[in-house]
This record gives sequence, C-alpha cells and structure tokens, in this order.
Amino acid sequence: FVRAIFPPLILLCFIIHRFYSKIKKIMLNIVKNTTFVGLLDLLAPHSCRGCGLIGSPLCNRCKNYIISRHQNICPVCKTSCPTGKCQNCRVLPPIYVVGNRSDLIGTLIHDLKFSSVRALAHPLAEILNHVIPPINDKSIIVPLPTIRKHIRERGLDHTQLIAKKFASLRPNCTVENLIIRTKDTIQVGSSREIRLTQANTAYSINPKIKIDPSATYILFDDVWTTGASLQSAYSLLKKAGAKNIIIAVLALSNVN
Repeated sequence: FVRAIFPPLILLCFIIHRFYSKIKKIMLNIVKNTTFVGLLDLLAPHSCRGCGLIGSPLCNRCKNYIISRHQNICPVCKTSCPTGKCQNCRVLPPIYVVGNRSDLIGTLIHDLKFSSVRALAHPLAEILNHVIPPINDKSIIVPLPTIRKHIRERGLDHTQLIAKKFASLRPNCTVENLIIRTKDTIQVGSSREIRLTQANTAYSINPKIKIDPSATYILFDDVWTTGASLQSAYSLLKKAGAKNIIIAVLALSNVN
C-alpha cells in the first residue's frame, strides 16, 4: 500500500509546490479559510523569495540583508534623510521608507497582496520595526484602508495584517482604523493629478474613535507612488487633533 501511494503523493506535493501561488489564489476565491492555507503550507513548504531556501517565505539571512541595506530617503525629493525628517520638505512629517519597489521588498509586498502569502506579514512587520525608531510613549499604527473589493478578491487586508504584526512587536503599540474610506477609488494606472484629486475625497476620520493628543500616530501604507493618499490621510489626522505623526511605507515606487 505504501509503495502504491508514495509516488502519487510525491507528485501531488511537487505540483502543489510548483503552482503554489496560483492554486492558493484560486482556492482562496472559493474558500476564504486559513485552515486550508495552513494545509497547503504543510504539503508544500514556503521557499525564500530572496534565495530560494525551503522553510519560510523570507529567511533570516535575506531579511537581515534588507535591514542592513536600508538607507532612508525622502520619497518626495529623493534626498537622504536618516532621521526621517527631510530638510527640503519641511511641511511633511518624518517619513520612513524601507526600500525600492523594484527590489526584493517589492516582491514580498506583491506576493502578500496578490498571492495571499500571509506568512510574509510577520517578516515585513519585523523589517518595518527595525526601520522605525523606538517610540517610548504610546504609539498607534494607522493602516491606510484597502479597497473593499480588493479585500474580497484577495481574501485578506494586507496593510491590516502587517499593522497587527507590527503592533505585537512593540510595547504600548496598538492598531486603530482611524482612517476610513468614503470612496473605493482605484488609483492603479492613474496620473499624479487624478490621484491627488481622488485622494482628497477618498478618506475621512472614523467618528467612532477619539484622537489621543499624547500618542504618536504611525500612518502606514505598503507603497508610496505619488504620496497622494498618505498626504491626504496625514492632513485628516492633523486636523482631527493628532500632534505627533510619522509616516511609514515599505516601498517607494519608481513612478514620479
């Protein structure tokens, strides 16, 4: 019996591993179930997106490589700003960027968002934790809300996942959905001018949550393209009474 079942089982594992992302995406559209994803992960373990090592979607060596290569730059004027506060763009709060979208960090974001590789949320949060300086007092991470249609299609909200993992890594840090969507505008492929117009009407402050003036708010999104969404959300937080705000993004897009 064992000899009869072993070869087909090996073939099944190979097929699942080879077409893991496509199979998972198809099945998640049918069954939004993390138990099913866990079963797939057991049959076909993750391989590192950086070096291919079997065992996790990002090995410690590649994660530490991303952290060691980090050099913070202003996403607006592209100049170096190690402290996060750009001397040229004084109207903006401190901004912390992990890396470029064209690098490995972009692959990690893509696989989490579009291939539903939930296991990437934790290493991405760990990288973000190294990039953002320690905050002694109370901190609140505010993920920019994902379009509801995209959440249904993907079976997850990637910014929420990363934000929750990040908060678990820091003392006195919580997640609050302070920014809510009023319009589900899709910005992919839009010009800078259209993005700026859309962003001005796409968000509002959640009336159910009170602003804490003593807390530091970490406004978080995965990618900075034109910065329209984050700058609009920053203005809303500031007008609502938030005194200390920083912006954190995983990747800077090459789109100007």
